[in-house]
Amino acid sequence: MSAATLRFHYDVVCPFAAIAAHGIEAFAAAHGLTVQWCPVLLGGLLRHFGAPDDPNAVQSAARAANTRRDIVLQAALHGLRFAVPREHPRRTLAAMRLVVAAPPDSRPALSLALMDAYWRDGLDLADEAVLAPIAQAFGVACSRIHDDDVKAELRARTDAAAAAGVFGVPTLLWGEQRIWGHDRLPLLSRALGRAVDPAAPIRTGVPPQPPAQLRFFHDVASPFSYLASTQIERVCAAAGATLQRAPILLGALFRDIGTADVPMFTMHPAKQAWVRQDLDAWAAAWGVPLRFPTQFPIRSVLPQRVCLAEPAATAAIDRAAWAQDVPVAERDALGEVLQRAGFDARELLARAESQAIKDALRAHTEAARLAGACGVPSMLVSVGAAAPRLVWGQDRLATVASLLAGFVPPAVDPAP
Repeated sequence: MSAATLRFHYDVVCPFAAIAAHGIEAFAAAHGLTVQWCPVLLGGLLRHFGAPDDPNAVQSAARAANTRRDIVLQAALHGLRFAVPREHPRRTLAAMRLVVAAPPDSRPALSLALMDAYWRDGLDLADEAVLAPIAQAFGVACSRIHDDDVKAELRARTDAAAAAGVFGVPTLLWGEQRIWGHDRLPLLSRALGRAVDPAAPIRTGVPPQPPAQLRFFHDVASPFSYLASTQIERVCAAAGATLQRAPILLGALFRDIGTADVPMFTMHPAKQAWVRQDLDAWAAAWGVPLRFPTQFPIRSVLPQRVCLAEPAATAAIDRAAWAQDVPVAERDALGEVLQRAGFDARELLARAESQAIKDALRAHTEAARLAGACGVPSMLVSVGAAAPRLVWGQDRLATVASLLAGFVPPAVDPAP
């Protein structure tokens, strides 16, 4: 495979693959690459790695609602208008067979047409009456979806992708680089030698008056929270937005919404390995150190109380936990961190044990739950008179920046 080739693995059932598909050719051209469109069956990949056929079915209600909001928001940020079908995920086996049956030159345009039919028009691609006119428009006989050679090729493509470590879509392979997710394209740009800021706004609008506000729900227990915490001040400063840090207890939130205490431990080994690599890539992108702690998971009750009692101590605690491998859950170790950072450790630790701080931490956690948070970092963006919008994930800082810069996304249909 040529070093100038970017292999794009996709299934039209995935909204994020559809978002990536609409911009992948322009991205590749800007970087001097050509795209090889690689259709696969997402369900086949999931089964190969032991993941549920429908990951949405095993998510908490809060996580499912966040995903639904995020699909519409991410599409809008990229100039697309998506609507999540109430029956999502619908079967796309026939559609992907049609893609495989098409001549390679027409495969990209056909794939985009199928994605638009699913995500823009809400059509059921399992219905051959829906597929037939799309196939005809691209000169492909819809009956080809029943041919044994087409079925075998799609299976072989999916098996080959799995053997290459592709466990989800969209996945892009360039040399030794494996990028999963439309939102990781800035990381690929960096690997290709471009100086990009993954937290820069994707789209902007009319700057809000008065300036926007952001409530930042965080917990030192999460490496994603640590990474976001290193950037959130500059994101808010660039937009002139007011930042309010809100420490929570992630474990308590997970228990309330029905999520495993350590979601990473529920992932299959390939995905766990990718998460570790992804964390390193984001740390490099943000220019911050990251060292996964020896003692994980981190029991964060005391550190979070300290962060609430003295927000200025947050950065030192995060850095100790995620860059210096200090067991910040231990009182003596935490005290040393605070003392070295210039705080009166004895006084601050005593204040952190007060009933007022304990009650406030529980209140912050409950506020996060009521806002719809399903993890950390979660960022509640308030702009003018509009209802606050919740954004989850340190990989969504560009989304946060866009909202703070006045971008107004479309409303999201209520979940079924």
